[in-house]
Amino acid sequence: MSFASRHIGPEAGAQTQMLKAIGYASLEALMDAAIPEVIRWHGTLDLPAAASEEEAIAELREIAGRNTVATSMIGLGYYGTFTPAVIRRNVLENPAWYTAYTPYQPEISQGRLEALLNFQTMVTDLTAMTTANASMLDEGTAVAEAMTLARRSSKSRSNVYVVDADTLPQTLAVLRTRAEPLGIDLVKVDLDAGGELPAEFFGLHLQYPGASGAVRDHAAMIEAAHGVGALVTVAADLLALTLLRAPGEIGADIAAGTTQRFGVPLGFGGPHAGYLAVRAGLERGLPGRLVGVSKDADGAPAYRLALQTREQHIRREKATSNICTAQVLLAVMASMYAVYHGPEGLREIARRTHRRAGAIAAGLAAAGVEVAHAAFFDTVTAVVPGRAAEVAEAAARGGVDLRLVDADRVSVSCDETTTPAHVEAVLAAFGAVAGGSPVSAIPAGLGRASVFLTHPVFSSHHSETAMLRYLRRLSDRDYALDRGMIPLGSCTMKLNATTEMEPVTWAEFANIHPFAPASQTAGYEYLVAQLEAWLAEITGYDAVSVQPNAGSQGELAGLLAIRGYHRSRGETHRDVCLIPSSAHGTNAASAVMAGMRVVVVACDDNGNVDLADLAAKIEKHADTLSAIMVTYPSTHGVYEKGIAELCAAVHDAGGQVYVDGANLNALVGYAKPGRFGADVSHLNLHKTFCIPHGGGGPGVGPVAVRAHLAEFLPGDPLEPGDHHAVSAAAHGSAGILPISWAYLRMMGPDGLAAATAVAVLAANYVAARLRDHFPVLYAGNEGLVAHECILDLRPLTKATGVTVDDVAKRLIDYGFHAPTMSFPVAGTLMVEPTESEDLAELDRFCDAMIAIRGEIDRVAAGEWPRDDNPLRNAPHTAASVTADEWAHAYPRSLAGFPAGVDQTSKYWPPVRRIDGAYGDRNLVCSCPSPEAFEE
Repeated sequence: MSFASRHIGPEAGAQTQMLKAIGYASLEALMDAAIPEVIRWHGTLDLPAAASEEEAIAELREIAGRNTVATSMIGLGYYGTFTPAVIRRNVLENPAWYTAYTPYQPEISQGRLEALLNFQTMVTDLTAMTTANASMLDEGTAVAEAMTLARRSSKSRSNVYVVDADTLPQTLAVLRTRAEPLGIDLVKVDLDAGGELPAEFFGLHLQYPGASGAVRDHAAMIEAAHGVGALVTVAADLLALTLLRAPGEIGADIAAGTTQRFGVPLGFGGPHAGYLAVRAGLERGLPGRLVGVSKDADGAPAYRLALQTREQHIRREKATSNICTAQVLLAVMASMYAVYHGPEGLREIARRTHRRAGAIAAGLAAAGVEVAHAAFFDTVTAVVPGRAAEVAEAAARGGVDLRLVDADRVSVSCDETTTPAHVEAVLAAFGAVAGGSPVSAIPAGLGRASVFLTHPVFSSHHSETAMLRYLRRLSDRDYALDRGMIPLGSCTMKLNATTEMEPVTWAEFANIHPFAPASQTAGYEYLVAQLEAWLAEITGYDAVSVQPNAGSQGELAGLLAIRGYHRSRGETHRDVCLIPSSAHGTNAASAVMAGMRVVVVACDDNGNVDLADLAAKIEKHADTLSAIMVTYPSTHGVYEKGIAELCAAVHDAGGQVYVDGANLNALVGYAKPGRFGADVSHLNLHKTFCIPHGGGGPGVGPVAVRAHLAEFLPGDPLEPGDHHAVSAAAHGSAGILPISWAYLRMMGPDGLAAATAVAVLAANYVAARLRDHFPVLYAGNEGLVAHECILDLRPLTKATGVTVDDVAKRLIDYGFHAPTMSFPVAGTLMVEPTESEDLAELDRFCDAMIAIRGEIDRVAAGEWPRDDNPLRNAPHTAASVTADEWAHAYPRSLAGFPAGVDQTSKYWPPVRRIDGAYGDRNLVCSCPSPEAFEE
């Protein structure tokens, strides 16, 4: 069988049956009817013919072989690390973890929510801050979010943000990108050389230890910043904080950084979980996700995402950030690394790392080589006037990569993988030898005295047996694609094939430093170039950058390209971004971050952009129009007929057209945004192109543009120039790009088009089966939807009191993750079945929804009270249906085993319905003590 036939769920006979149910003779006839001819593309994608799984793996082996895995001692926030095998096999390589969705349905996400609470606790303990979020995209984005958080929260009215010169260079590049559109004046000051702080500034960024490796006492500098009303961010190395005084102990307001060295492979730059933590009083302003502790219907403790997690949908252009995702899978890995090693294990790794750096410093000093800093943790900067390149080349010949700072300085960074042999090789490159006993380079006043990771979870799972069972226990509390269908509209939860996933952990992809010499990264550069070219062909654009490491960053990069284009033409006044009222919430937030003013365009009764209102808004803002952001097919799941007219109208007024690629799964092989009028799109590789959601991250959001915008794409953060960088690494989360490469290589042009057609077929089949039970809210040509459909529960709620939440929670009892709730229309469910679910699973879902409609009818008939029925009390746990007392108006059997549920493979949620309001009033965002659970 071909890979496409494995990826696409419904086989030929099932497709015929589904087509018959919706009244079409063939897939082509369905697509001809569904897609407006004005955008329809009738060609064949110019991609390689489909390879078998074995052929694709062999090709990837050859590509990976072009990379050279050297011993990296470059540092700069990226370090070698040992991923414990029990974590690699049972988290990173385990579909129970990597195929899960964002925990918006907390009752069936308790396992990964607990892991994320462990992550937050780990970060708050090590930084000595009060609250940490559930992870950021990387260190660069975390620090950028810290800057804007400081601006919102500072008492100072200044626009100046001060950055220490010893900041990581890639972080500085991302800060510049974020600061300029927001009118923030970034001022770099060499604090080590006696540089003075300006008279007024709203925030200060400090690196700890510095990029040079220097460890400094920042307490006086923080006090001085507070004296002028500024907030201070410390970008701190978490491993160093096991030995160094924590940022919170010297008065920092915000701590930010990365958790990469906690067991997460280098991956040529990502994905890695950044972190962001704050002192008391700033927690409500934290961007991203925040896991908190609430209680369920029985009063038992239960985890959930806190209120502001979805603020970008609620507040739109008033949101504090466009980041709606996290790096959950990587945050889980980092948290489990801390759980597995515990506080003393982490200290020992840090001590060993520091001893290796101390041995290098001692050897250099003995040979008469100047060491730039007396105080350091893991990085030694050597001063070798005029010899730096010579030393780096000598080390490279010995298989070790050092950091060439400039002509006179070389930096050497140690990590947990550094051995005595590496120390000897480094010293040999300097003409020195190992010898003598290294002394600690951490000044007594800066050593850590406080305890950390005192919660029992960090001392209970140090044997592999205990760790294995803990990971299994948590994954059993979750629902992921390895259990069943996740029919989420706008999220495209499709098959993440094992063959696509396999290469991610190969050493030739996993163990490459993002700043490794070009001679060592030929395989990655080839794969990236090929993938970008394939994506350009699929979308009809001229150039693609894979640097954005999430859809939110892709949006920002696309809007910054538009901004750069207008500025290059002397049209700096063009700053209005038109956004339909139905748009994804991140769109408006991204526009504001790109320095634009948001103007909302109405939608008509059918969910389409109201072209009359669009014309009025264009006329009103013609002189200042910068762009329009639209999603296609629409957020309502419809192929809008007016898209070409919309593009032409915006272009005629001098604006650019941004098409959000969230719904590209309905277009591949049948329409190309770059050909029907769009200028730029971001693509979600974690949707259409099979990178798994990982419980809410990793993601990749490449940006694709037409030729006139190509020069404004993101650039390498370490390369000088006028370009911007949205991620800390040139190719973003490069470590997971082999997944999408493998998908495209194995599907081929015909398989990709077939996937699109079957996705549209599946959505229309579900709509046809459910239309008589739940109204389908929007439709396009001939009553057809695109790849998703919206079921309207509002009339039933009005008549019976049964809410969309009730239906979503009752679906758990039937063994399903709920569709997307109340987006883009409150009181509805948006269903996207994808092409990967077979007919049996589609029918199981439809049967469950029809059975639930029958239960709603029994409420309507008065057979069950509105406040005591299987929907209102859902989900039902095993404990609740086996309790000694049962006082409900319906039987236990119906509660736990509704129609069609296989009693031998029943999924039982670990908690009953969670009280969201209680959690928001009582924000607990780190591991509570066991006594707290008893209370």
